[in-house]
Amino acid sequence: MLTSKQRAKLRGLANSIETIFQVGKGGISDTLVKQVDDALLARELIKLRVLETAPESAREAADQLAQATNADVVQVIGTRFVLYRRNQEKPVITLEK
Repeated sequence: MLTSKQRAKLRGLANSIETIFQVGKGGISDTLVKQVDDALLARELIKLRVLETAPESAREAADQLAQATNADVVQVIGTRFVLYRRNQEKPVITLEK
């Protein structure tokens, strides 16, 4: 679980990253979960977007993907959301406790 200070740092870092995945009319598929899992392993912090045709809202998609990938939802704004999961073997982002 992230502290509010850690979450604030991650939100700041997320401002400069590009959206790398979109949730479309197919919703949350096993393929999307696998791709998000792989991206979190490599980057730790990723930004996603939910299209208007998606069956889930951004909050619902964020919660589902976070649960499926054991990640934390950092932020949900409009149709975009940010996920974070620390890489235990090779951390990319340093967070204070």
